[in-house]
Amino acid sequence: MTKSYKYRIYPNRVQIDILHKQFNLCRWLHNVALEHRITAYKSIGKNISYLEQANELPAIKEQFHEFANIHSQVLQDVLKRLDLSFQHFFRRIKNGETPGFPRFKGKDRFNSICYPQSGFKIVGNKVGLSKIGSIKIKLHRKIEGTIKTCSIKKSGNQWYIIFTTERNIVVPKKVVSSMVGIDLGLETFAVLSDGSKIENPRFLRNSEEKLKEIQSKYSKYKGNATKKKLSALYRKIANQRNDFLHKQSRIVVNKYGLIVYEDLNIKQMTQGRFAKSIHDAGWGKFIDMIKYKAESAGVYAIAVNPRNTSQICSGCGTIVKKEINQRSHDCPVCGLSLHRDLNASLNILRLGTDRMKEGFAQVHQSCIL
Repeated sequence: MTKSYKYRIYPNRVQIDILHKQFNLCRWLHNVALEHRITAYKSIGKNISYLEQANELPAIKEQFHEFANIHSQVLQDVLKRLDLSFQHFFRRIKNGETPGFPRFKGKDRFNSICYPQSGFKIVGNKVGLSKIGSIKIKLHRKIEGTIKTCSIKKSGNQWYIIFTTERNIVVPKKVVSSMVGIDLGLETFAVLSDGSKIENPRFLRNSEEKLKEIQSKYSKYKGNATKKKLSALYRKIANQRNDFLHKQSRIVVNKYGLIVYEDLNIKQMTQGRFAKSIHDAGWGKFIDMIKYKAESAGVYAIAVNPRNTSQICSGCGTIVKKEINQRSHDCPVCGLSLHRDLNASLNILRLGTDRMKEGFAQVHQSCIL
């Protein structure tokens, strides 16, 4: 099991200066390595590999002595991340998707470095980082498992450290005593098949007036103080959304033994007219949180095809066509009348329980054979 732990760190002024220098040098290395790959391909049709660029690091350190002040594995990780970007780019081309070519990083677009194996150590309430020093850390929860990587990230004026851990454990699945289907929406964030609702907090929508005010000032004056205010407000909105999603996903995982949700193509859905509202709701993050929290809790989480979940009558199975603005389900065959989203959540639960039964039947049959 892989798990990440994120903590606030509090570097002093000297350490902040060192971190900024390291971030700028790593950003420079990323941009030079990207330019190297582009030039080599355009001039001689050659694809430069990670290994070829990593082998050039000693020569770069010899020519630019400031790179000696950065842990060697941090520099290697910058090149690995660039190589991974190219791998994703070519994979998307192969799959017929719209690829995004790896980009050059501006000053505000390179905000993290990573120690992939070593160079870090936690001692008491401080974390020791090679070439940086000992930094105060707020360990608000215990780290479980073996730490594999350590990343330093800047968000506005705040600094964070993220540890990725691994644990060799098998979490036994719980007996399913309660189950739920979840229909995600925009009017209400989620409607559950037991009739309960999770209201949509609309953090971005509720802050739009303030955002417009600050953005208007920034477009006129371009001041650093205004830019910091804008960044702080966006960070506040993101923190509010993450806090909401973490709490709601934890409530659902703790309450139900089987959780069924729609396998939504959120990337495609965010290209339409509801893109802003879907981003504001955070459907993708919520589903991801449900999945990894369910796994660690021994709870079943099943994705089902969302096709016609709003149109099928959960009472008799009849297709009852509805326009997108029609919020009630009224079946002319069996007479079932209820909210459209509740009807959908009941269908989602039925599809999930059917899939679960099929899975158990296949396991039982293989055992007999």
